[in-house]
Amino acid sequence: MWVRAYQTRYNEGMDVDQREAATRALLRRCAAREPRALEQLYSLAGPLLFGLLTRMLRRHALAEEALQDVFVRIWQRAGQYQEERGSALAWLIGIARYRAIDLLRQERAAPVLMPAVPETAAGDADQEPHPPTPTALLERCLARLSDDQQRCLQFAFINGRSHQEISQLTGNPLGTVKSWIRRALFALRECLES
Repeated sequence: MWVRAYQTRYNEGMDVDQREAATRALLRRCAAREPRALEQLYSLAGPLLFGLLTRMLRRHALAEEALQDVFVRIWQRAGQYQEERGSALAWLIGIARYRAIDLLRQERAAPVLMPAVPETAAGDADQEPHPPTPTALLERCLARLSDDQQRCLQFAFINGRSHQEISQLTGNPLGTVKSWIRRALFALRECLES
């Protein structure tokens, strides 16, 4: 069940507000220890989290393993989620991101640059029979960012670097790095929600 569920589509049939409300409700039910709620949450958010983990860890099998760890942590910590502090999806992504960073640090992985987002052939985008997968949607949104923004996001979220480290690595002022990251995250959010 755990491995198969990532194949479902995260965006299917729900708008952003509906997805957020469903995620929050399922987290509340997980906090109340309803096993069915965890299964439903996995079906809803698993594909997106799996895409994130696959991109960060770069190995399918390791991403599957990490995804299981993430959902164990979600089950254990569901009662800690506080709606007033942010979206439920952001909370889930944070758990997945930190798990991936832990695994990367354990392996003492060297920083790896993201591969370039492949260009689609002219007309392909208009002929997609299905909505884009979460990974394809994320890649499309990332391609809209400047090279500097992409690089800073990669260092911060994939390689787990601090803003200060990114500033040193790129040779740019700390304020500039923070600004690029903040603007890039805002642009990604707008793109993903549209």
